[in-house]
Amino acid sequence: MSPPPPPPSPPRAVICVGDVHGYISKLESLWANLQSALPPDAFATALVVFLGDYCDRGPSTREVIDFLLALPSRHPAQRHAFLCGNHDLAFAAFVGALPPPPDGSPLSATWGEYIQNEENEGWYRGPGHEGMHCQGRRWGGIMKEKRNPKRGSSYMGSIYDARPTFESYGVAHGSPDLVKAVPEEHKRFLRDLVWIHEEENVPIDTNEGQIICKLIAVHAGLERSIDLNEQFRILRTKDTKVSKVAMLSGRQDVWNIPKDLAGKQTIVVSGHHGKLHIDGLRFVIDEGGGYADRPIAAIVFPSKELIRSTEGTSSQN
Repeated sequence: MSPPPPPPSPPRAVICVGDVHGYISKLESLWANLQSALPPDAFATALVVFLGDYCDRGPSTREVIDFLLALPSRHPAQRHAFLCGNHDLAFAAFVGALPPPPDGSPLSATWGEYIQNEENEGWYRGPGHEGMHCQGRRWGGIMKEKRNPKRGSSYMGSIYDARPTFESYGVAHGSPDLVKAVPEEHKRFLRDLVWIHEEENVPIDTNEGQIICKLIAVHAGLERSIDLNEQFRILRTKDTKVSKVAMLSGRQDVWNIPKDLAGKQTIVVSGHHGKLHIDGLRFVIDEGGGYADRPIAAIVFPSKELIRSTEGTSSQN
């Protein structure tokens, strides 16, 4: 009589990590807390999806990218997906690490839609600006209005708060020298960021028991007013012809799961919004880690357990 088949291995844990925004101490703290919270096997083999916005605001963008680049060698049995956030797209645009538009149009064709903002946002006009995507020019610009009324604080250089990123590479905000200062492997990291990560067969615990879902991770969310197939085309092909990618930078229109996906057992996970929001299968996991006193958050599936950084915040959450 043949022995019974071995029990099926439990599904791989999926960890989704919210916006890091240049805070290496918070990222290291969160990583240690994840390692402590999960069973060793589950952590060692997890799929870890970083939801984007690695740069700006915090002081240590360079160290954050070094940390992320080292993960595959430190944890070879894990899988890692690095999403592009709106800040990362703009950083990549400034240092020449954006892929060209698939239709062959020049990146400068993206300026027209937002040209009325150029003066107030002090768009970058230095060497190389002629062939730069408009978000790169905004990122390296200098805001005319110094105060951000929405946040009640001053802009850090540009509308993207990019000055700390420049300084983490040892150059002044808006300096064209950043292009030389950013190591090639960091440019490659920025170039390789995905705009969407899709994962089949992700289990999630619900009040009715565990269900198996498709997971879609995208930095801000899926838009309600753009055709879903067109959104997937833009995200999967990284279409840099688009001046401002709503799915990476939108606010209200990306909040809910599009009606075409509702009821289809699809999890949609994002960062970007500076708050925690869980409604059915829609997850926004960003507790405002880009601000000094707020933690970086992560969620673990299937349990939906929330893990936070506990060090590196000015109030020691």
